[in-house]
Amino acid sequence: MTQTEAQYRQVIQLCKEVFQKKNKDYGTAWRVLRLPSITDQIYIKAQRIRTIQERGTQRVQEGVVSEFMGIINYCVMALIQLELADSDQMEFSGEELSELYDLQVNRVMDLLFAKNHDYGEAWREMRVNSMTDIILMKLLRTKQIEDNLGRTLISEGVDANYMDMINYAVFCLIKLGVAESINA
Repeated sequence: MTQTEAQYRQVIQLCKEVFQKKNKDYGTAWRVLRLPSITDQIYIKAQRIRTIQERGTQRVQEGVVSEFMGIINYCVMALIQLELADSDQMEFSGEELSELYDLQVNRVMDLLFAKNHDYGEAWREMRVNSMTDIILMKLLRTKQIEDNLGRTLISEGVDANYMDMINYAVFCLIKLGVAESINA
């Protein structure tokens, strides 16, 4: 297993633990959200990260690490919603939800490894601030696609943008030392 794969899996495991705990607290109430609502939730988190980065201060205790984790989990929710678009099922057992989470994350990791091969881990030389901006750009693209009712002329769909946002948020968490703190 490469360093990137190990770090990626550690970050995702931490995010999944939060996802599962929130599921125990709230259930799957998020199933009622339409994709644009999930996109807006992700936007709120990304915009807060950018504001904290620009101002260098925050008034709410929760920091950027938990916001990046929230971006990852909301993107996974969006991918699950896309997968279950024709299903009215609202409640899932913890095991079912864990399987749905893993299915989406495995798809995203496959994309990461393919892109990492082609780009040679260029993300490791990027700044967290730049990756935050890219997440915001992907969100604006996603909103535009949603406003166009999912129709694109040449671009990938919303699923590709959610997947990219997950990967950039994971990269940010790796660069912020979250994977190392798990092993400490």
